[in-house]
Amino acid sequence: MTASPARLRTLRRRLLGLATTLGIVAALTAPGVASAAPATVDHRITRSDRWEQLYVFSPAMGRVVGLDILHPTGTTPHPTLYLLDGTAASDDQTQSTWTLRTDVTRFFADKNVNVVMPIGGGGTFYTDWLDNDTVLGHNRWEDFLTRELPPLINRELMGNGRNAVAGLSMGGHAAATLAFRNPGLYRAVGVYSGCLLTSDVGQPMVRAAVHNRGGNPDNMWGGSLDPGWAAHDPTKHLDALRGTAVYMSVGSGTPGPADVDFDPSFSYPIDLFGAISLEEGALSCTRTVEKIMRTAGLTPTVRYTLFGTHAWPYWQDALHSSWPTLRTGLGL
Repeated sequence: MTASPARLRTLRRRLLGLATTLGIVAALTAPGVASAAPATVDHRITRSDRWEQLYVFSPAMGRVVGLDILHPTGTTPHPTLYLLDGTAASDDQTQSTWTLRTDVTRFFADKNVNVVMPIGGGGTFYTDWLDNDTVLGHNRWEDFLTRELPPLINRELMGNGRNAVAGLSMGGHAAATLAFRNPGLYRAVGVYSGCLLTSDVGQPMVRAAVHNRGGNPDNMWGGSLDPGWAAHDPTKHLDALRGTAVYMSVGSGTPGPADVDFDPSFSYPIDLFGAISLEEGALSCTRTVEKIMRTAGLTPTVRYTLFGTHAWPYWQDALHSSWPTLRTGLGL
């Protein structure tokens, strides 16, 4: 029996609607595509009058992401500093390592700024991965941090839309990368013991950091020659950093007083020798990056210290030292 023209049109509309629905579902579940849905607050935990943990459902990440939040008192809008962790950050931690290993809560107690510190993300470089990883899972950190989270912070914590971003080691690279890939979102960037050379001499360091957490770096930006590595290399996109205040700090690798009682807890790597070697690598990288930036006409503030290994006491000092640069960028 032949269907009538009206029934055929109805069938076509239903098939088109089904295809559209399936296409939307596929887009939302594909590793390389972010959801357009907004992030929402799942729950909150109060730690003190100015410190809370905010747990946010991220459609891009497909899960709830924890954040340590420091916020000022008062009823007027204020700027926001995003402070990123290093490779040692663990997804089963109950706090950001910044709150575990530094005086960050005391340091910002008298400052009129939100401080947002993601909990976890070790080995992910806070970036959008090409593919899901069997160990590190589904990662759409850039979508979460730059598109989903800022509107929520502005709404829930009276953010005024003026932001800065800083981080240590892996987080330092991520801070600079998020800044150049999202021009205008951050007014200042802090990089502590980080290497911003991603696509050439610094690629082995990035790969080692991912491997250290059990991940496959090919799932992040592709194989060694794939364009994703250059696409996340700040030194290849310096024009996008013009007008952004950049601060870099690195130690010499020489142990100092803070290393006398070296504590490997929450550190990467797990021994003093590794902390020396990594900081020496970061030093060499930072010197090269500074030359590249100045040749391109950028004027970063760079701090080289006589002592310093790849360890938390020095990153705490670096945060303190970078505050004038970050503060200026935040308009404080």
